[in-house]
Amino acid sequence: MTTDTHAKLLLDFEDPAEIALFQPIDDVVMGGVSRSRFEPAGPGVAAFRGEVSLARGGGFASVRSGPRDWATSGAQSILMRIRGDGRQYKLTLRTDDAFDGAQYQARFQPPAGEWVEVRLPVGEFIATFRGRILRDAPGLDPARIRTLGLMISDRQAGPFELQVDWIAVES
Repeated sequence: MTTDTHAKLLLDFEDPAEIALFQPIDDVVMGGVSRSRFEPAGPGVAAFRGEVSLARGGGFASVRSGPRDWATSGAQSILMRIRGDGRQYKLTLRTDDAFDGAQYQARFQPPAGEWVEVRLPVGEFIATFRGRILRDAPGLDPARIRTLGLMISDRQAGPFELQVDWIAVES
């Protein structure tokens, strides 16, 4: 992981149970046909992969962890070590245990085929509901984070793969 002494590891995917925490939530919930999965991609590495289709009004694929206490109080940024395919993704965070509702999103676009560390400041997460910005929502309170997720959307049809080595918080 990063050499920053103020970072705290949340997930490193060494334990297959950490990969199993994440379940797909794709546009099939609204009639689309996109598909995704979160699965092992090598020792200690997970992959968010699948295919986005714009057919039948679709256009997004995502995975999300189940609710848990992530010990993220005081976090200033979310850090990830990832290897992408050149496409744009979002890290999604929820502050309650409901299946549907507001979520906070931050976009990132790692270069294709290269391991990089991405830092997403807490203040850059935008509250959304079903893809629409919630302008009157409060800012993200990192102490209330209950679920973590990854998403690809924005009409990016075709196959995708984002590999994740670890996820941490920085205070």
